[in-house]
Amino acid sequence: MEKKQSLNVLLPVFLSFYVMGFVDLVGVATAFVKDDFGLSDTVAQLLPTMVFLWFALISIPTGIFQDRKGKKFTVMLGMAITGLGVILPFIHYSYLTAVLGFMVLGIGNTILQVSANPLLLDVSPKKSQAANLSLSQFVKAIASMLGPVITAALATYTGNWKLIFPIYAAISLISIFWLYSVRVREREPEKEPATFGSVLALFRIPFVTVMILSTFLLVGFDVGMNSNIAIYLQKRFLIPVESASLGISIYFFSLVIGRFLGGVLLRTISTSRFMVASIILTFIGLAGIILSKNLALTRVMIFVAGLGFSNTFPIVFAIIIDRLPRYANELSSLIILSVAGGAVIPPLMGLISDTLGVTASLFMLVICMLYVSFATWYAIRTKPAAMNENQSPDA
Repeated sequence: MEKKQSLNVLLPVFLSFYVMGFVDLVGVATAFVKDDFGLSDTVAQLLPTMVFLWFALISIPTGIFQDRKGKKFTVMLGMAITGLGVILPFIHYSYLTAVLGFMVLGIGNTILQVSANPLLLDVSPKKSQAANLSLSQFVKAIASMLGPVITAALATYTGNWKLIFPIYAAISLISIFWLYSVRVREREPEKEPATFGSVLALFRIPFVTVMILSTFLLVGFDVGMNSNIAIYLQKRFLIPVESASLGISIYFFSLVIGRFLGGVLLRTISTSRFMVASIILTFIGLAGIILSKNLALTRVMIFVAGLGFSNTFPIVFAIIIDRLPRYANELSSLIILSVAGGAVIPPLMGLISDTLGVTASLFMLVICMLYVSFATWYAIRTKPAAMNENQSPDA
């Protein structure tokens, strides 16, 4: 029988997602570092590369590590490494320490991404799991939004944008001590510790393969919207880049609003129905963006698409873990590994845009959501009872 854990356990876990949002500091920091050291665009872009490289390299090892050491310990380790990453450039500021700091930040963030989600599932009542995952993404989005604002304010009023680093390090340290101080009841392992072989063997389960590909495409959709929507508006409506970039702000705002609403509504609406409604709303938004010839209406449709899309990733995450809870650590590592979709879909959209036109590139986003629609139908059709031992990699 599940026991509802008190708010004093949930709050420090939610705070770890705020720390997770520190990784998005790389966007504004890249611009400042570029100006501070007179770097070329190519050299400056090494900073975000140093961050996201680690999703591909250490997601699976992190899943294996936390299967042995526990989720709470792994989350605290991730926050500690994050704190170290953000303090390094403050102790001694140079291009080398900036690259090193963001490399360490990327490692800490990858560890957090793999471990914080399954820990939140462990401390959440079963009926609130999808809702809490959506709410956690809302918390992360708040950190992502506030980072550039705080950095700009520090640069304006103190003349030192780098003060953001000790602030983030202090928040990381507080988060570690708060989580350490509470007692967390994790699910006891029901199998032998994970190995590389056991993680990869999960792909023998059709359900896992179908759903992990859907998370790959969901991340690709998200990054594709973020990186291409301003270009689309600029070319489609012949407006300056400053005006076109408003589309990105509208998209992020819709994600924040949608994730907050998801955190509330998913407590009363079934996950499958909410997911179907989310997909339909996303398609309505995409259709509006593609077909609209009016700039104001297109911006509204960007908001609609973002609102629909906002909760799809946390819902799919919850569905995957819920079907095979004994493999939560391994599945979490595979899901975070699928973040690589963000490095695949945008270049494909750029290639399509160069060859067929900017509007044609948006059909790549439509293809992503068509597959997610299939995966959702497949997940609903494949009931938990159908996930028998014959589908287990242990069989």
